[in-house]
Amino acid sequence: MGKDGTILILGSLAAVLMLVTGGLWLSRGGADPFAPCRQSGVQGGLDSLGAPFELTDQDGRRVSDRQVLAQPALVYFGYTYCPDVCPLDSARNAEAVAMLEERGIMVTPVFISVDPKRDTPEVLGDFAETMHERMIGLTGTPAEIDAVAKAWRNYYKVNDQEDPQNYLVDHMTNTYLVIPGIGTVELFGRELSAQKLAERTACFIDAASGNGV
Repeated sequence: MGKDGTILILGSLAAVLMLVTGGLWLSRGGADPFAPCRQSGVQGGLDSLGAPFELTDQDGRRVSDRQVLAQPALVYFGYTYCPDVCPLDSARNAEAVAMLEERGIMVTPVFISVDPKRDTPEVLGDFAETMHERMIGLTGTPAEIDAVAKAWRNYYKVNDQEDPQNYLVDHMTNTYLVIPGIGTVELFGRELSAQKLAERTACFIDAASGNGV
């Protein structure tokens, strides 16, 4: 099976994990302030996705989730050696962030590597710079990356490494919207255009501000 087929299967796996909500944020109880914006959910609630972390950014600094997610963020798990999917998804996310900034809404694009062996801070720095000036690239030890991916239920698998410089990594392609003080509020699929992603992200952020969440 080719890499595109593998990515599509993983995208389908992500879809299986997603359950359509009925207008109530059951995991928190009471009315869901994001009901007009929400199109998906997961078992255990979207707010069950994520956990505190400490990783290394593209400047070689150790940073915590509190620093990285200090403002609304679009979080994507991928790797810089990805031949097509990751660059396209990251560019789409960066374009959406630029659209939101034009509306006065600041959102941080975050790229977490699932290939820490090759994705050094320097490599991540080059990748992030080409995508967006405010993109934060994160890497770490294999154990650290494994833990943070599991916290967001983002499956990945490193393929045959017979050639240590040329191998693929299977991974899910969700983009997570994380809002400070609330957590993960939505998962976006890669089929969304940058404009649609920006519109739906703005909906959540406006709802959070309007409801004092």
